[in-house]
Amino acid sequence: MTTRSVLISGAGIAGPALASWLIRRGIAVTVVERAPAPRPGGQAVDLRGAARTMAQRMGLLDDVRAVALEQRGIAWVRADGSIAARMAVDAFGGEGIVSEIEVLRGDLADVLRRATSEGAEYVFGDSITGLRDDGEGVTVTFERSAPRRFDLVVGADGSHSAVRALAFGPEAAFARQLGCATTWFTAPAELDLDGWYLMYNAPGGLVASARPGRLPGEHKAGLSFRSAPVALDRTDVAGQKALVAQRFAGAGWEVPRLIDAMHGADDFAFDWLAQVHLPEWSRGRVVLLGDAAWSPTPLTGLGTSLALVGAYVLAGELAAADLPTPLRRYEEVLRPYVTSAQKLPPGGIGGFAPTRALDIRLRMVSMRMMTRWPLKKLVAGQFDKAGDIELPDYALLAAA
Repeated sequence: MTTRSVLISGAGIAGPALASWLIRRGIAVTVVERAPAPRPGGQAVDLRGAARTMAQRMGLLDDVRAVALEQRGIAWVRADGSIAARMAVDAFGGEGIVSEIEVLRGDLADVLRRATSEGAEYVFGDSITGLRDDGEGVTVTFERSAPRRFDLVVGADGSHSAVRALAFGPEAAFARQLGCATTWFTAPAELDLDGWYLMYNAPGGLVASARPGRLPGEHKAGLSFRSAPVALDRTDVAGQKALVAQRFAGAGWEVPRLIDAMHGADDFAFDWLAQVHLPEWSRGRVVLLGDAAWSPTPLTGLGTSLALVGAYVLAGELAAADLPTPLRRYEEVLRPYVTSAQKLPPGGIGGFAPTRALDIRLRMVSMRMMTRWPLKKLVAGQFDKAGDIELPDYALLAAA
């Protein structure tokens, strides 16, 4: 095996998961992260299907369960706060919209990072600015650090990947916009959630939500709205908050309270929902992983499954052969799973954020019927995608 040093860009989910497998094989791993420190909180992510199997194989399932959210399920509410429909957490065998194991993105990243802290080098507050691949290795330049050389560079730096831009081209060439903006932030625990993840739809394609946080006194909130992307600098947090407040003016339910919380939140995150589609995930000694390669968007609920499975497959193939064979095999094994997981739920963005009052009422009816035949069988197929892969058994990883 000639891959002895790997640079991973991104300390979210996919990057530390890959680091966990690589350091077991004695590979020197460096993880560089643009953020100055680990990012706490974030949206809730599912650990379902193959993702749960990955956590078991990594020996981290108990650690993940220890920081999982306590939720009764998801409930859709009307403007007056009354419940229009519910789906309990045990629906579809614990693999429904709210799965049996849900954890805040930052908490899952923390579990993975702590598991690799002694074997991998983490560099925060820096980012990759240049890649020079000469066929024998990659010389990497950084915003702050001195240049370094690695056998392989992995871009696990999200849907706005800097590695992808350097090695493959501009984001616009690979991003397919869904016509929806979304936000996540922490709000004071002022709503009576009763353990439920509450979701509210308003005409115009508006979606407001609140769910229990892991820590006492906090809720995790979200505000999404249908729109083509608006020209806003990604660092203009004040402008983003102003846009969200403008779009949700007069929306009803608990939206005014959530808007107030949003203005005071210091963990506010804003983005436009877009899927990433590339014809190939590697070029030379640079390879993409996770949302950088195939972002399915949160609508599918499979981003975490893809990140963890992708990390396992890439590490397993790297352990089995010399470059470039592992990168070709990585894509051959994973591409069908990614293609299936990127398919949006029935109704797509319109099902998530209906624009007309009539469509919202029809959606509530469908939600009430979702756990009954014949809809139950159709919907189960979407949730089954989380395990829609026959995971390879990489003996070298198991032995390590």
